[in-house]
Amino acid sequence: MQEPLLALAPSDLRAVASALRTGRLCPPYHPTSVQRMLSSAVAAEVSSGLQELAASGMPPPAIARTLDLLAASCESRPPLEDLIDLVTTGPEVRGVTNRDTCVVVRELFHKAEESVLVAGYAVYQGQRVFQALADRMQERGDLKVRMFLDIQRKHGDTSAASELVARFAQRFRASQWPSGRPLPEVYYDPRSLATDPKDCAALHAKCIVVDGFEIFVSSANFTEAAQHKNIEVGLRLRSPVIAERIVRFFDSLVQASRLDRLI
Repeated sequence: MQEPLLALAPSDLRAVASALRTGRLCPPYHPTSVQRMLSSAVAAEVSSGLQELAASGMPPPAIARTLDLLAASCESRPPLEDLIDLVTTGPEVRGVTNRDTCVVVRELFHKAEESVLVAGYAVYQGQRVFQALADRMQERGDLKVRMFLDIQRKHGDTSAASELVARFAQRFRASQWPSGRPLPEVYYDPRSLATDPKDCAALHAKCIVVDGFEIFVSSANFTEAAQHKNIEVGLRLRSPVIAERIVRFFDSLVQASRLDRLI
């Protein structure tokens, strides 16, 4: 199936299918003939798509049936708003009913069954932010949790990279992760510790992937302010395909030794 046909609305697909079935549209499929059913803006491209299908051996009834199936498939897809939720943090505004960031994050952590991937730029008061995740790890001993966090070198700090890593690990265990709970795997980008600004890079992604299906991508860091007070916007969606791509992206960085393991 060609891209011009895939771009048509179901009603247009059915109009072309009906014309093929009744003989009002016959090969060769000239743009002027297609234009009787569709706008002139797409007639030439659709004509080309139909010609390619005909050249592959498909007679008009077969093309019509294919277009009908394509239209039915498009109509059966759930609306985009049924798959994606808008998630925000900020002052309460009358008439706005978006999901709250802190509620969504806690809900995702609480319902995790098999795996959780967390990527974040800044973590502050993490013991509160990650309490639900740590509790879930305690409940489900086989829950695999991986975190990808940014270790920042403050301006003017000339400490060795190994010292900054050790400090971050100690601080994470002592004050950013709930005490008495299993620790997740933690990774970081060693480029964030470069002393030369030209070589420095940040792990700036902020997202959660749960059980290879649910995804939350947000501007919000894993801090109390971002979860409860700042103005933040994010999207929660359900897609195993997108989830797999995000997980594969981070897996590839680890396998290529572009990210190092901290804990």
